Amino acid sequence: MTTGSLRRGAAASVGLAAALALVSCSAESSGTADDAAGGSSAGWTFTDDVGETITLDEAPERVASYADYALGLHSLDVDPVAVFGRVPVADDVRFADYDLSDVAVVGNGYGEVDIEAMAAADPDVIVVGIYPSDREGTVDLDGPRYGLQDTAQQQQLEAIAPLITIEVGGTGQGVIDSLNRLAVALGADESTVEEAKAEFDAAAAELQDAAESSGVEVTQMYADASSGIYVAKPDDEPEMELYRGYGVDFTDLNPDDGNYYWDIYSWENASQMSTGDVLLLNVEGFQAADLAEQPTFATHPALVAGQAYEWNGAAMDYRSQAAHMSELAEILRSAQDVNPA
Repeated sequence: MTTGSLRRGAAASVGLAAALALVSCSAESSGTADDAAGGSSAGWTFTDDVGETITLDEAPERVASYADYALGLHSLDVDPVAVFGRVPVADDVRFADYDLSDVAVVGNGYGEVDIEAMAAADPDVIVVGIYPSDREGTVDLDGPRYGLQDTAQQQQLEAIAPLITIEVGGTGQGVIDSLNRLAVALGADESTVEEAKAEFDAAAAELQDAAESSGVEVTQMYADASSGIYVAKPDDEPEMELYRGYGVDFTDLNPDDGNYYWDIYSWENASQMSTGDVLLLNVEGFQAADLAEQPTFATHPALVAGQAYEWNGAAMDYRSQAAHMSELAEILRSAQDVNPA
């Protein structure tokens, strides 16, 4: 498995380099999201994170979306008519409180999108994402958007409806702001955003308190038999960057080297990354029982102490992040320092 495919499979669930620019949306790129959502006589326009301007005769009412952004839109009362994800949507615990009875699930694996089902859902727009490829925030606009198999599949989707791209890079707050901007343009009420932010702020304070009182180091990682161990770098992952700002001490052994997003260790060198007191294990990789079977990892202090947790990155919206921060705060409050200096 390559680093790029790992980031598609792992970092989107767990988890880049420059703050997102919030581009205004209006008929002439000078109005507000409210103007765009209102669908004035001049029609509806929206300029997305990669500079593409979508123009429609009226505000879109039928939205299809990749799962992560569908969750964020849903949290602000914008309900997509079609959803596709990198794992089976019905089994994705992040959708536990999401009524999917009227939603067309058109993809249940990375790059798997049922084009005919998408066309039948008749979306006005399709929300997708893109990840930078380096710390400078470079995005490859010639390749497929995140979650899509290839450019041919992307072109098939573009023939159904315009794509709106969310850039998942830079600061965590920047990604949240970008999702909020889109949601308001699609009809979300500003008061709903404010209510969600209040929940977020309360959870952030809870996380900061837990991080400061626990004083433990957290390793966020992915592992499998063939690839070894991938430790996510907090400054390159928006969610981790956000939590680091609230005091979470993430493992960051090589912050200044040339590797982007991951520090990579072979199983033979597993001891080099054994500094963490808590392990957050990417949901798509090895879990605690699998790690315990690896001779060079079985003695990791956090694993021995039972401080290894399955971890699935939350959607980058206020409500999803509030729930995720509360979950992490609970983990930190129960954790012990197992790597004393």
